[in-house]
Amino acid sequence: MFDGKAQPRRHYRKLHKELLKLTPDQLLRSKQQADLTFFNQGITFTVYGRNEATERIFPHDLLPRIVSAGDWDTIERGLTQRITALNLFLKDIYHEGRIIQDRVIPGSVIYTCRHFRRQMIGVRVPRDVYVNVMGTDLVRLPDGQFVVLEDNLRVPSGVSYMLSSRKVMKQIFPTLFRKCGVRPIEQYSQTLLSTLRALAPDGRPDPTVVLLTPGVYNSAYYEHSFLARQMGIELVEGRDLVVHDNVVYMRTTRGLKRVHVIYRRVDDDFLDPLAFRVDSALGAPGLFSAYRAGNVTLANALGTGVADDKAIYAYVPRFIKYYLGEDPIIDNVETLLMTDVAHRTHVADRLEQFVVKAVGESGGYGMLIGPHSTAEQRSVMRDRINADPRNYIAQPVLALSTAPCLIDGNIEPRHVDLRPYVLYGDKVTIAPGGLTRVALRKGSLVVNSSQGGGSKDTWVLQS
Repeated sequence: MFDGKAQPRRHYRKLHKELLKLTPDQLLRSKQQADLTFFNQGITFTVYGRNEATERIFPHDLLPRIVSAGDWDTIERGLTQRITALNLFLKDIYHEGRIIQDRVIPGSVIYTCRHFRRQMIGVRVPRDVYVNVMGTDLVRLPDGQFVVLEDNLRVPSGVSYMLSSRKVMKQIFPTLFRKCGVRPIEQYSQTLLSTLRALAPDGRPDPTVVLLTPGVYNSAYYEHSFLARQMGIELVEGRDLVVHDNVVYMRTTRGLKRVHVIYRRVDDDFLDPLAFRVDSALGAPGLFSAYRAGNVTLANALGTGVADDKAIYAYVPRFIKYYLGEDPIIDNVETLLMTDVAHRTHVADRLEQFVVKAVGESGGYGMLIGPHSTAEQRSVMRDRINADPRNYIAQPVLALSTAPCLIDGNIEPRHVDLRPYVLYGDKVTIAPGGLTRVALRKGSLVVNSSQGGGSKDTWVLQS
């Protein structure tokens, strides 16, 4: 909120002025009102692997994060460039494989990725767009530049928290949005629906779209039901779908109804027991055959996880240069691949200086933050890296930017990142804002909700 001279930054001035009018008691009451609204609406997430109650109310901070119009323009152009290059990469590796032949990326890195789907080789997808919904995590460095921390391309989550947070904030501070000139995000759900409709097989004008969920025990089930309700489409589980002659239908009280587009929130492995994991009860037998025949569209496409891999992330700047002939508008964080012997030796001797991540994990799991780790934890991680180098990458510890947060009645700085949501159907659309995730524990750099993080509303100002 403040610059080096302790003066409010230009885009924060109006908010700062309004906050000064509020007493601590008024701020506290507003915070309690927001928490109560989240509780009454059942806005929750699930923590796996804990003994205590696994379902929790999503932590929400009252003070918004503000992004200036100029910064947002850079983010918008950078993410449009990035999703374009990633789609070209996915189309290439599942068809011609030019990028491997030209030695821009080793084929071994792609083919050893556990999310690479050989079944997708030669399969055409509508509009050649593999990634229809992308949630890219951005962090801001001390020099003011945004960089990409990681891409989420399989089943990116969190957008319901972005939309719910905005709704709650409008109830609590209704006049601030007009005074500050905040761009709206409420149109996201309808934009998502339009994106999905644009992917219908044969370009049919009025396709039936459904959202496929693993069920009520999934950590993001609140989001699945929320989005289905917002878009006015059916929320289905695998048992609700049936495949006849490579055509997908859903069971209804009036009989079978054909499905044309599935917004799937189920990982590849569990979509079809005939094609992938035989023990899965979350998908529908024959779904992949219908998909391969072009009779149904899955968003995101199968096999997108290969570009979600944290080892392949290191090559994305090269993809942008190779496919688009451009330098990245938003760059990557420096990333060391543990398959490189020199990198592995360098990191293993200095683990306390690095963040080490498992390439296929998400939610903050399988990660070591060097400066906050114990000697025992570093020893365990060193053994894991040496046993399976392909499964790990290392990045320098970043000085993430901070934002003001209301903590126990006091306003204190906490580290934040930003996850904007990018939609790609017939065109690229980015909701002006995103999910600002907050490391609510003092000094923590981990913003994931499963690791004690929360969120706050993100205000993108009009130019």
